[in-house]
Amino acid sequence: MADKGNPYGSLPFSLEVDKVPGAPVYYAVGYSGVPDSDNAGHTSNAGFVVTEDGVVVFDALGTPALGYALLQSIREVTDRPVRRVVVSHYHADHVYGLQAFREHADALSVWAQEKARGYFNPQGFKRSEDARRRLGQRREALFPWVDEDTYLVEPDRLFDQRAEFSMGGVTFRIRHMGPAHAPGDSMMVMPELGVVFSGDIIYKGRIPFLDSPQVDTANWLEGLEALTAMEPPPRFVIPGHGEPSADVEKAVQFTQDYLGFVREKMKAAVRDFQPFAEAYEGTDWSRYRDLPAFDASNRGNAYRVYLEMEQSAF
Repeated sequence: MADKGNPYGSLPFSLEVDKVPGAPVYYAVGYSGVPDSDNAGHTSNAGFVVTEDGVVVFDALGTPALGYALLQSIREVTDRPVRRVVVSHYHADHVYGLQAFREHADALSVWAQEKARGYFNPQGFKRSEDARRRLGQRREALFPWVDEDTYLVEPDRLFDQRAEFSMGGVTFRIRHMGPAHAPGDSMMVMPELGVVFSGDIIYKGRIPFLDSPQVDTANWLEGLEALTAMEPPPRFVIPGHGEPSADVEKAVQFTQDYLGFVREKMKAAVRDFQPFAEAYEGTDWSRYRDLPAFDASNRGNAYRVYLEMEQSAF
C-alpha cells in the first residue's frame, strides 16, 4: 500500500515500524542496496523512543517524505511531542528527513557530534561543497522525493565525545565512535532498556560504504569491539543498515568480518608492493559478490582501505 497524503511526495509503500519487545522503542528498517527510485531512498534505519515527557528520535531517514512518514508513525503511537532528534552522522541517507521534523514537529532540537561541522561552513552552517554536491546528486536520483525545495537542516546542539540526558525516566547516552564510516559516527544507548541504536558502525546484509577520505577502519573495528564489551551487554541492537538483533556479537559479526577481510587483503598488497588493480582483481570476493551494494561500493571500499594501509605502512 502506498503512502498517501504526504506533503513531500507520495511514497510507493507504507513505512513499516516495529517495536522492540518489552521496551517503548520503535524502529524502521530500510531496504538493502543503494538509494534509487525503486526504494524511494529508504535504505537506512531510524527509530524513536517514547517517554513520559516526550519522544527522542534517532536519525531521520533519507528524504523529507520518509521523515514525514516516520513522524506520522510516531503520532500513531503517541501524542507526546517529539523533543529531540539525535543524528548518528551527517550522511544523506540519515539526514534529509530532518526537514519534515523541522517543519512539522514542535519543541524540537537536533543533536549531532561536533564533526558535523565538516559538512557545513562554520559561519552560520552554510552548506559545504560536498553537501551541495550530494544534494544535487540526490535531486537527480530521488526526484520527486528530493527536489529543489529540499534543504539540509543544521544541528542545534553539538557534542564532543559523549553526551547524556534523561527524559521521562529514560537515560540516553550518546557516544562518539568515529572516525569510522564517517567522522562523526555516534551511537545511542538506553541502559535501563538494554537497547542500542548503533548508527552506521554496524551494517547487516549489505556491503558497507567505505569510499570516503574520512574512513578509519582501524578505529571502526575498535568501536565494534567496545560495543561487544559493554556491561551489561545490550539485549537489542538496531544497526544503521539491516535487521536488528538480540545478539550483540551476531549484530557486529558481518561488519567485523568484512572490514577484517578487506584490511587483510589490502595490507598484504601494500606489503608486497602490488598495484591496487592487480590486488583487487586477484582477491576472491565470492563471499560478498552477491550482496546488495557490492557493485556500487566494493571496489571503492577496497581502494580506500588500500590507501589507508599505505598511509599506515609508510
